[in-house]
Amino acid sequence: MRLIALALAAFAAAGPAAAQNWQEYSYPAYSFTIAFPAAPQVETATYQVADGRAVEAHVYSVRQSDSVLKVTVAELGNANLDEQAVIDHAIKMLSEGGEVKINIPHRVYQVYGRQLSIAGADGSRSTVALFDFNGRLYQVEGKVLPGGNPLDMLRFQQSLVFTGGGSNRSADAIRAIREGCRAGVANPAGLDDPRCARR
Repeated sequence: MRLIALALAAFAAAGPAAAQNWQEYSYPAYSFTIAFPAAPQVETATYQVADGRAVEAHVYSVRQSDSVLKVTVAELGNANLDEQAVIDHAIKMLSEGGEVKINIPHRVYQVYGRQLSIAGADGSRSTVALFDFNGRLYQVEGKVLPGGNPLDMLRFQQSLVFTGGGSNRSADAIRAIREGCRAGVANPAGLDDPRCARR
C-alpha cells in the first residue's frame, strides 16, 4: 500500500499538465474501468491458458515511445481451470526472459488477485495485476522501457476498477483472510499480504 501512496504523491507533484491527457475508459461488457493516456487500441486475440488451450481474449492497449499499457481480458468461461493454475501460468508467461521482483496479493474492492513487479532482461520494468474473476482472467500490465517514466505504469495499473459488484472470494474466505492477519490491518489483500506479517 506504500507503493500506492508514493505513486499518488508523485502524480500530485507532476502537476496538472501531466494529468490532462489521462482519461478513464469504461468497458461495462467486461465489468471494468481503467485510465489510459490516449484512446486505446482494441483488438481480439487468443490467450494460452494453463492447460495449453487457446481462449478468446480482448486486448486494450496504448503504445508510446517509452511504454506499453495493456489490459488483456481472457475468456476462461467453461475451461474449468483452477484459479491458482491460471494465475501461476500467467506469471510464468509474463516473466519469461525477466525476473519477478515482487509477487504479492492484490485487491480491488472485493476482487482478489496478485500484483507483480518484473524486471525485463532488456532493462524494461513492468507492474502487473492479475485477477481470475467471473470466468475471465484480467491481466493489467504497465511496461516502461529503459529511460521511460515509471509513474505511467504505476498510474495505469493502479487505476483499474471493477464495476458491477461481486467478489471472487466467499464471505467465509474473506473472513479467514481478515482473521489470519495481525490486528490493525484493514482489509488485507490475502494471507500473504506483507502487512499481515507478525512482528
